[in-house]
Amino acid sequence: MIAVAGCQSSDTASKEAQPKVAASELTAYCPRVTLREGTAYLNTYAKGGQDDPTKLVYQSSISDVTRSCSRADGMLTLNVAVAGRVVPGPVAKPGNVTMPIRVAVVRGEEVLYSKLHNFQVAVSDQSSAAQFVFNDPAVTFPIPTEPNVQVYAGYDEGPPAKTKKK
Repeated sequence: MIAVAGCQSSDTASKEAQPKVAASELTAYCPRVTLREGTAYLNTYAKGGQDDPTKLVYQSSISDVTRSCSRADGMLTLNVAVAGRVVPGPVAKPGNVTMPIRVAVVRGEEVLYSKLHNFQVAVSDQSSAAQFVFNDPAVTFPIPTEPNVQVYAGYDEGPPAKTKKK
């Protein structure tokens, strides 16, 4: 009996130490993260080798995106996470690969948040892929009054290069 009573009292103490989660937090709106078409893959080529498979340095892909939400002072903060991998190509060398990952939040045409991150992934050799997890813990915007916000994460190489006119 004493042993059972001791277990019960320690359970009560550990439950009291944990923060309580309100039911409203569990059912509150937390916008999903999606990939826009064309932003899940990124190929990096050696200079002058664009779209030549023999000049491929790295191919990287995003396999999963997710988020967690918190609320404070009228603001919604998301921790957006992106998981993927980098596969070395025929002309890859060991070292760091910089991947341009953008996280953006939009409501219709209005951009509520947009940030481009130059995320570094270490690739050790030409024969194995490197997995990565990136996160942006500070995606913050006013709590929406309707569930009409879209969160995007993916590769963003910026605007296409301008071609020279002849």
